[in-house]
Amino acid sequence: MTGSGQKRDPKTLRPATQLVHGGSLRSEFGETSEAIFLTQGFVYPSMEAAEARMKGDEPGYVYSRFSNPTVAMFEERMALFEGAEAARATASGMAAVTASLFAQVKAGDHVVAARALFGACLYVVEDLLPRFGVASTLVDGADLAQWRAAIRPETKVFFLESPTNPCLEVYDIAAIAAIAHQTGARLVVDNVFASPILQKPLALGADLVVYSATKHIDGQGRCLGGVILGSWELIETDIHAFLRQTGPVLSPFNAWVLLKSLETLPLRVRQQMENAGRIADFLSGHRHILSVRYPGRPDHPQADIIKRQMAGGGTIVAFELSGGKQAAFAFANRLSLIKISNNLGDAKSLITHPATTTHQRLTPEARAALGVNEGLLRLSVGLEDADDLIDDLEAALSSLDRQGLAAE
Repeated sequence: MTGSGQKRDPKTLRPATQLVHGGSLRSEFGETSEAIFLTQGFVYPSMEAAEARMKGDEPGYVYSRFSNPTVAMFEERMALFEGAEAARATASGMAAVTASLFAQVKAGDHVVAARALFGACLYVVEDLLPRFGVASTLVDGADLAQWRAAIRPETKVFFLESPTNPCLEVYDIAAIAAIAHQTGARLVVDNVFASPILQKPLALGADLVVYSATKHIDGQGRCLGGVILGSWELIETDIHAFLRQTGPVLSPFNAWVLLKSLETLPLRVRQQMENAGRIADFLSGHRHILSVRYPGRPDHPQADIIKRQMAGGGTIVAFELSGGKQAAFAFANRLSLIKISNNLGDAKSLITHPATTTHQRLTPEARAALGVNEGLLRLSVGLEDADDLIDDLEAALSSLDRQGLAAE
C-alpha cells in the first residue's frame, strides 16, 4: 500500500532525500516528475482576485517575473537543502551575485570584498558599484586584519568567494562574518566552488549565499541559472523586490532542468571529488609541475580552516606548469579526454588557462598578485574514470618533452 502514510516534514529528511523530494508541487494529474509551468502569466477567477493577488492580500501567482510554480519548487528545494529560510532563483550566477549586492546598497554606501574574485565579480565590485555611488575596497581575504581595517561607518556589505577562483584559497567564513556583524554589515558568500554539498556558509554566519547553478547544480553543461539564499526577511524584502522590478529571473524551463539535476548532485560531487583528489596526488611532484593547489590535500595553505568548514576538497584542481604560457597551451592542446572550456562543475572534465580567459581583463600586475601566473591551469574534474583522466594528463605532460618544453 502506498500513498497513505502521514506526510513527513521535509526538514526532518536527510540531505540526499531532500534533494529528490524537497519542495515538490504536484498538479491534479499526479505526475511523477515535476511539471514545467512554461507560462508568462496566470488567469484569475475574478477581478477582485486579481486585485487581491497584486496587492499581496491573497496567495497565488501573478506573473512569472514575480514567481512561477516550477521556479518556486527549485527555490524551495535549494532553501531546504541549504538550511536557508528562503531563496530566489536568477537567470545566471552573475545575476545572483549582482542582485545580492545591489539589492542591499545605495549611493553613499561602501562594500568590502576579497581581492581574489572571478573576473566578472571583480567588475561588479570595482567598476559597476562605483558608477552608482557605492565605494568599494578590496582586501586580502585571508588576512582578518585587512577586513577590520577596511571598515567604514558606511560599510554595508562584505563579499567573498571561498574557495576562490582559480587559486583555491579558502577563507575563514565564521571569523569574517563576525567582523562584519560587529559593525552591522552583512556577509555575502559565493559558494560555487564548494557547492552546497561541501560547505554551508549560512551555518558559518554568512547572511546570504549565492550560487551559479550553471556549475555543479546543473552539472551537465545544459543551462544557465543562479540562486540567492538567506533569511526570510532579507530574501523577501531586499532581494525579491530587486528581482521583481529589474527582471533577471530564472526561466521555468531552466528551473525544471536544475530541479532534476539536484536529484543526483550528491552522487556527482562525491565522485568528482574522489577523482580530483587522485589527480591532485598524481600531479603533485611531477617534474613539469611547479605547484598543485587542492583543498583536499594536507599541504594546502589553509588546511586547518578547510578541516573546520568544508566536508571535502571539492572538484577543482589548480596547478602551475614550468614553462609558462607556452607550456600551458602546449599541454592543454594535447589533452584528449579533458576539454578546453572555462566552465566548471560539469560531468565532463574541463580545463582553462585563467590568465587568458576568466581573469584576462585584469592587468598582469593584478593577476600576479592573485597568483594567476602564465603557467597556471584550472582543471574541473568530471565523472570519467580517474585512471583514464590520469592517462590523458600523463600523455600531455610527456608530450612537452617531445616539443622541447621539458622542465629544467
